[in-house]
Amino acid sequence: MPAIKRVVLDVLKPHQPNALEFVSAIAERHSGCLIRITVIEVDEKTETTQLDIQSDDVPYAAIVDSIKTLGASVHSIDEVEVSSAAPSAG
Repeated sequence: MPAIKRVVLDVLKPHQPNALEFVSAIAERHSGCLIRITVIEVDEKTETTQLDIQSDDVPYAAIVDSIKTLGASVHSIDEVEVSSAAPSAG
């Protein structure tokens, strides 16, 4: 089964939690993931951010659930890297 190695998400989030608290909360729930957040745009009530998530196998559905729990929403998947399983010998 293919493994998601990296996914870049366009995420709209409220100002609170701030970017550090937001990405830290996601990282605490998903050990083994390296998560980078970039704030792209700041509006009156929201921030457009880009999350770059890397792991041996990114738990995509669980990450999206965590994002929603924190009051944010995924607008799009902007990049993805997937590795297929190595063929079995014989």
